[in-house]
Amino acid sequence: MKDILAEIVEVKKDEIKLLHRNFSLSRFEDSPFWGKSFQDVKQKIKDSSERLSIIAEIKKASPSKGIIREDFDPLVLADIYSNVGVDVISVLTDKHFFKGDIQYLNSIASRFDIPLLRKDFIIDEYQVFEAKSNGADLMLLIAEILSPSQISELTAAAKELNMGVLLELHSSSQFVKIDFSKNQLIGVNNRDLTTFNVDVLTSARISERLKSLYPDLVIIAESGFVSESDVNNVKNSGVDGLLVGEHFMRAKNIGDSVKHFMDWCRYES
Repeated sequence: MKDILAEIVEVKKDEIKLLHRNFSLSRFEDSPFWGKSFQDVKQKIKDSSERLSIIAEIKKASPSKGIIREDFDPLVLADIYSNVGVDVISVLTDKHFFKGDIQYLNSIASRFDIPLLRKDFIIDEYQVFEAKSNGADLMLLIAEILSPSQISELTAAAKELNMGVLLELHSSSQFVKIDFSKNQLIGVNNRDLTTFNVDVLTSARISERLKSLYPDLVIIAESGFVSESDVNNVKNSGVDGLLVGEHFMRAKNIGDSVKHFMDWCRYES
């Protein structure tokens, strides 16, 4: 079976060569976002007591599904998410496979005062600088494509720039790579990143194990949530929030779809 993740990483290496060629650190530092005080997403999610937090994603396409939303306008989508009260907006910035753009992040950061996650395949420090200079409050790191030293170095680079990190894994085999005292905001992806197959119970299983070992972690379940039963399957497993993208992007009325999710995410009183 074709390893989609490996293919993405190879393309990303070529993109990074261009990034190094076209940008200097001083050029990144010229950004108005460079000195911005960024929002502590981990603490915000940890403090949520009424419901699971929601990270709502802006995503036009994916390698497995193709174009997901034809009438795609990042600013319109961000406006809907902001008005309905999601906790964080995730912005896909990968061009080749997800039809994203780093300018989507920049434009949203320029207009909205809401925490922003840069969602991409980050393997190089220059991508950290790029995320900061375009308004990200935190960035995604994918354990599957990084060595332990890369995870440590990229996390340190983000923290030095006053950014957070959402460190994603999809298998307990990745635990050995991670210093959970330094990476305490963890994403558990229900999607197998080599095949893109989804099992919504993956995050529940891994979250229960992680919380038993490291009770202070903040855990985000990612991918595949489309129904109230999906949400209920993880609500009592130690998960603190959900990252939802495709379901919202396919909705006729995105605002109503998010409101339904918020209701499903509420804890029983």
